[in-house]
Amino acid sequence: MLPGKQYSPEDIFHLIVRRAWLIIIPIAIGTAAAVTVGERLPRKYRSETLIMVVPQRIPEAYVKAAATMSIEDRLATLQDQLLSRSRLEQIILDLDLYPSLRRKAPMEEVVLQMRTDITLRFEGASGGRNKDSASFRILYVSNEPKTAQKTAERLASLFIEDNIRDRANISEDTNRFLESQLQDARRRLEEQEKKVEQYRLRYSGELPSQASANLQAIQNAQLQVQSLREASDRARERRLLVERQLADLQIPEPVPVAPAPTPLAGQNGTQPAPALTAAQQLEAARERLRILETQYKPTHPDVLMFQRTVRELEAKVKVERAEARQPSAPPPADAVVTPAEAARQKRLRDLKLQLDDIDRELAEKQQQEKDLRAVVTSYQAKLDAVPTRESDLVELTRDYNTLQTTYQSLLAKREESNLAANLERRSIGEQFRILDPARVPERPFSPNQLMITAGGAAGGLALGLLLVGLGIYRKSSFEAEQDVMRLCQLPVLASIPLMVSAQERRSATRWSALKHVAGALVVLVCLVVIAFSTLHLR
Repeated sequence: MLPGKQYSPEDIFHLIVRRAWLIIIPIAIGTAAAVTVGERLPRKYRSETLIMVVPQRIPEAYVKAAATMSIEDRLATLQDQLLSRSRLEQIILDLDLYPSLRRKAPMEEVVLQMRTDITLRFEGASGGRNKDSASFRILYVSNEPKTAQKTAERLASLFIEDNIRDRANISEDTNRFLESQLQDARRRLEEQEKKVEQYRLRYSGELPSQASANLQAIQNAQLQVQSLREASDRARERRLLVERQLADLQIPEPVPVAPAPTPLAGQNGTQPAPALTAAQQLEAARERLRILETQYKPTHPDVLMFQRTVRELEAKVKVERAEARQPSAPPPADAVVTPAEAARQKRLRDLKLQLDDIDRELAEKQQQEKDLRAVVTSYQAKLDAVPTRESDLVELTRDYNTLQTTYQSLLAKREESNLAANLERRSIGEQFRILDPARVPERPFSPNQLMITAGGAAGGLALGLLLVGLGIYRKSSFEAEQDVMRLCQLPVLASIPLMVSAQERRSATRWSALKHVAGALVVLVCLVVIAFSTLHLR
């Protein structure tokens, strides 16, 4: 090729026309070769099944599904299960797939070949208001159309069975897990309840809920102590009064003068009053007691005093009656007691008895006051322990409330899981439904004869253009005056036309005819090959 030479589109067109056979022949040969090669390639048949993911028929607002994975993730998991070696090996043996390959290669290579022949294509959402519905295709490629159909059908059925089994297993596993967690939560809750109950029993009376009752008990005990103090003060005042009366009675009286001899009965003069007997004193005391009982309460001191006097006189009367039945010596003269002295001595005995009663009453009230103060101290100790018990109970009840919340949450989740499991058992949950079952393919999808033929023709065209370009590149002769002027930088003085003899002209004509005939023969042969291959394919 001359350096710096430029070709116009017209020049390129003329070059292509002059060298048309260099383009036509490679195109014909490439097309024929592509058709021949495509005919000899093995035929591949593809069968496919369209499966739609049908969402559960009960709204998730009422029953939530146990399987929460997205459709894409679940399809990926199911695909891994379907393409496992054990599953594919079983299908190969059941359907007698790849017999020639099994005779030459180990089962591992056969399984790898089957994995390459299986395709799972996710189609996405199927549209409509339900965004969860989707569809996917299972495709299988085989050398036999019937084998492709059977294998695709088997893969689809296994895919659906795996999905049903996996969803059921997920529901059952969820139920078992929640049941075990629920039992553990129940056990811990019962243990915590026992701890709280034991704590309440152990520190009964010191609990915060009992603080108001303890405070009320302290107030009641203090009121009783105050009442006892007032009663003790009154008893002390009575004791002082009795002691003063007793002191007054214990003052000795002047010795009386001896009385004159008692005149005989019937003689002139006055007769002294005889002393009262015990029976008479008893009757007078009873009469006095009846009068006092009508005036005072039974707990009045005078009433109590006369009751004791009546009891003592009754005992004295019994003694005198017993002594009267036995003979006794006459009393000495100096043992005679005047009625005033007898009344004074009786009054002294009564006052001493009152002192004893008052002392016993004071002792009882002091003991009661001591007991009440011990009660107040115990209740006050319980009140003082309330903050500590409140802190302990807060900790115990906090753990108890947490465990109770956990237990209730697990119980609700267990019920939801049971509903989801029942949903799967009744087959009203999410399902895979076959829309287009696998069919026997009528035509092979591979090899694509049209694409192979087009590729062969394109290759022939590229080869022809390359040959034309190579011829132009290797040509170094001048074809026009402009080439000489551009390359040699010299003006052209004259041009001599090409002078060809008659023999050279005839030789050129024969060579041109031979090239045309040879080119036509090659093209014809290629057309025959193409036609034969096309008819053979049909």
